[in-house]
Amino acid sequence: MSQALESLLDLLDLERIEQDMFRGRSRSAVVPRVFGGQVAAQAMVAAGRTVPVDRHAHSLHAYFLRTGDPCAPIVYTVDRMRDGRSFTTRRVVAVQHGRPVFALSASFQTYEDGLDHQIPMPPAPDPADLPTAEERLRQYGHLHPKVVEHLREAGDAVDLRYVDEPPYGRFGEVRAPHSQVWFRTNGKLADDPLLHVVLATYVSDMTLLDSVLLAHGRGGWAVGDVVGASLDHAMWFHRPFRADEWLLYDQESPSAYAGRGLGQARIHTQDGRLAVSVIQEGVVRVPR
Repeated sequence: MSQALESLLDLLDLERIEQDMFRGRSRSAVVPRVFGGQVAAQAMVAAGRTVPVDRHAHSLHAYFLRTGDPCAPIVYTVDRMRDGRSFTTRRVVAVQHGRPVFALSASFQTYEDGLDHQIPMPPAPDPADLPTAEERLRQYGHLHPKVVEHLREAGDAVDLRYVDEPPYGRFGEVRAPHSQVWFRTNGKLADDPLLHVVLATYVSDMTLLDSVLLAHGRGGWAVGDVVGASLDHAMWFHRPFRADEWLLYDQESPSAYAGRGLGQARIHTQDGRLAVSVIQEGVVRVPR
């Protein structure tokens, strides 16, 4: 396991301060706010620690309410909304400086047999044939050194490989609103299913709005030609998966309007199983 991945796992771990209350911390970033994937992942950790071990996450629905302060701890309070025979529901509110900054509802289910079908996995090249993030970054002399450092640190924990150039790599050119990324953690994870859900939740917020940017030839936060932030985020976990094995994140944007952009995606395992569906809307504004 890479040191960066160990650091990420430590970041996503929470301190229990009461039975249903937890405390998390943040890491510094290029932009002066908490990364949305971090707070969503930490909230899932908080919810999962109040659920029986035989119940696995099947969905989450979240709202980003305020900009998080990366210099202050985040307190997560869990509301045990329902414990049924098959389903368990939790609501988590993240608070900083006395105000809620994030709210999440998550549902967990015991395993049961049922109907089974899925759409086919889209075609994509083998991740082993794609350049690593580090190899791509060497080509991007237009990026600020701090941006490069941040992207490099992220790549040390999660091996993230774009099928095509990312928005910040070839901006100024309008492309189809579709993006594909292979990802896996840089190291083996424990077998705890919640941990793999948490890591996928963290990564899911890293690239989902890329397809919005591609449709308008924008490079995003890395080049400063748009101002953006996540508004809401939803995930459905269909089938078991491991975040330390290759996952294809197939993303597209059906709409952008009124300062908002919508991204929707599916995550497939390398052998073609549909593991996760994701939808997110975010603020996407062009600076005046």
